[in-house]
Formats: sequence, C-alpha cells, structure tokens
Amino acid sequence: MARQAAQTAGPPGLLDTLRHYYESDTAEAHRFRYALLAFDIVTVAFIVATSFVPRSDLIEWLDVFFGLVILADFVARFAISRRRLRDLAHPATWADVAAIISFLAPVVGEAGGFLRILRTVRLLATYQLLWRLRQDSAWFRRNEDVVIAAVHLAVFVFIMTGLVYETQHAINPLINNYADALYFTVSSLTTTGYGDIVLNGTPGRLLSVVVMILGVTLFLNLARAVLQPSKVRFRCPKCSLMRHDYDAVHCKACGEALNIPNEGL
Repeated sequence: MARQAAQTAGPPGLLDTLRHYYESDTAEAHRFRYALLAFDIVTVAFIVATSFVPRSDLIEWLDVFFGLVILADFVARFAISRRRLRDLAHPATWADVAAIISFLAPVVGEAGGFLRILRTVRLLATYQLLWRLRQDSAWFRRNEDVVIAAVHLAVFVFIMTGLVYETQHAINPLINNYADALYFTVSSLTTTGYGDIVLNGTPGRLLSVVVMILGVTLFLNLARAVLQPSKVRFRCPKCSLMRHDYDAVHCKACGEALNIPNEGL
C-alpha cells in the first residue's frame, strides 16, 4: 500500500520544490541560500556604484532586472510561509516591498532599494545558514559574535547612508552622492564631527541624533565582541550552556565532556 501511495503521489509540487530550496538541509539548498546572500550584496554594491554615474537606459534595465528577481524571491517566500500574517508585519518584509517598488518604479528613487541590505541580516540570522556557516568555516565558529555584530553595524551604516542621501541630496549642496552621505554617517557615528558636512533642517538634525545614538551603541557592541575572550557556540548536552572556550574539553559550568568540532589547532 505504501508503495502504491508513493507511485500515485507524483512529482513534488511547486511549493514543495520552493521549500526544498529555501528550508531544506541539502547541499544544493545551501548553495541556493548562499547565492541569495551574494545577490543581496551585489544589489547593494549596484545601488552604491550607480549613485556616481548619470542615469542611462542600461541602468534602468538593470533596475528592472534586480526588481524582478527580488519580486520573484518575495513571492516565493510568501507562498511557502506558514505564518503569512506574521510575516507581513515583519520589517524585513516591508524592506523587500520598498526595494521592489524602487527598482520597478525608478521615479520613486533608490532609498527603498538600499533597504535591501536588511534581508542580509535576515538570511544570516536564519538557523539553516548559521548552521551551515558553522559547519563550513572554522574561522566563522571562532568569530561568530564578531561577524554578527559587524553585519549589524554595516547594515545600520548603509541604511542611515541611504536615508541621509535621499532626504538631503535635493536640498543640501554638500550631499551629492552616497560617498558624501556615507562620509557624514561614519563621522557622526564615530563622534568625530569634522563639521564640513551638516544636515539641513530639523529632520536632518533629528536624523543626526539617531545616527549618533544608535551608531555608537552598535559600534560599542562590535568592540565588545572583538575584545572579549574568543568563545565558540556549542550546546552542552547536560546544562545547555552555549558559550565555551574554543579548545574546551569539559563544560565549565557542569563538567560534562564536550565534543566541540575543531581542527585540533
């Protein structure tokens, strides 16, 4: 009977195929999710690079290409979601919507597309990708906290840069491209404050306050991750303690023997 059911089940449907690539633990699924991560990075690089050159037909066609790929990915994720209402309320969902609108309707501007980097954090924070990175890279296992903190800081910097550029380039002669906006964001975040570029108006000053307060917090979090003793995440089978020394043989909390994967260095 089981064999007959298997024969009549037929090939997997579209949703099953999508779930395989987005959620399964196979090698091809991991390669697919790595490709999505690379695509997000390329998208952000494209937005930054095209801010320095005049708009052209080629750039418009590339905008449409990126927009269609992001739209297809968005539809696929929504189709396989088991909690669609909850996903609709997630900020990353609206970041994708903003990216799709900005790429498929260039008149809207590029700031929405710049929010695309938010999904890099969502990808990196998924259990499957984190597990794969821990398995594939000893360097990532030793520096996971630093990597996550650096990604959060980088995302904040790029989002603030996009907001500074889109809110100021039309009214502020000192903000001509993303490089100017990035320079202001970094100098504000580090509290250097050279004063050669300032934001105009009350909204600009409020945005500066946000950059300084949140940016310093994320920067200090990165510094803490870099300066604290190197730890590796591995769940103790007895007491569930997650953080251990990289070369630990026993759990420092309960004494349970550990079998942390490493290269023996």
